[in-house]
Amino acid sequence: MTSFPCARCGRPIRRTARGEPRKLRCPRCRYLIYDYPRVAAGMVVVKDGAVLLLRRAHPPRRGCLDIPGGFVDAGESIEGAARRELREETGLTVGKVGWLGFYWDRYYIRGFGYFPTMNFYYLARWRSGAPRAADDAASAEWVPVARLGRTGARFAWKHMADVFREVRKRARDGRVTRRRFRPSPARAGR
Repeated sequence: MTSFPCARCGRPIRRTARGEPRKLRCPRCRYLIYDYPRVAAGMVVVKDGAVLLLRRAHPPRRGCLDIPGGFVDAGESIEGAARRELREETGLTVGKVGWLGFYWDRYYIRGFGYFPTMNFYYLARWRSGAPRAADDAASAEWVPVARLGRTGARFAWKHMADVFREVRKRARDGRVTRRRFRPSPARAGR
């Protein structure tokens, strides 16, 4: 089990092994913090029946396919974070976006371990420009919607199968096409 310094006194602390929610408690100063989930946001960009995917350049999950996205900064809206991450990782900007869904997962940081993540996704139509891999991305590629989740490629996060299932469903329903873009009404996802 990994340990890290207490925010108050600096003594090494560990997460509790059990309990809901998991806690971080310092044995010296009794400082307590709950292991709250971190918020992440992503943008699924569609172009001519294909979705933009990135190959991760850094750990964790280096070399795996990922959706443009990342952690939400303090004071930032979820949609704003999704737009920022898309711009930082690909250089692209998008116009109107639609709500895609909410998905639980977990993220690993060396020296800290796993923590839960709340992943919020938006759906957007590509407007112009060629994506260029930057920031956390090693490469960028367009993958046909019909192949999403069926390529045999390794995905960065477990919840991506659910995201791709929703995108394929919307494509079958005609809600993700080149000429029409109709997002679903907001709903609580998985």
